[in-house]
Amino acid sequence: MSRIYKILARAEWAAAEAAGRFEGSAVDLKDGFIHFSTAAQAQETARRHFAGQSDLVVLEVEAGDLGEGLRWEPSRGGDLFPHLYGALDTALVRSVAAAPLGADGAPVLPALA
Repeated sequence: MSRIYKILARAEWAAAEAAGRFEGSAVDLKDGFIHFSTAAQAQETARRHFAGQSDLVVLEVEAGDLGEGLRWEPSRGGDLFPHLYGALDTALVRSVAAAPLGADGAPVLPALA
């Protein structure tokens, strides 16, 4: 099993749950895919891209459940990041956890698998 993670605003997740699918955050829509991170990449993603943002959640998804729409592509420093081309079916989300802001202003993620 290979779990991957998506950080987003709680309100975005609530809207996705109501619709049954997550089309992506603003940056995802601009880039043409939904950005995910591995457990090893997620805290740095939170620090770089979500600092100062409150009321965030972290979605946990099994990479193998996403099928051919998931591609591993090089990003910062040449690391391969999981990118989903297409919408995320909310039924595929294994868990949702809060990511409150820490004292340094970066979101604090739960323990990730």
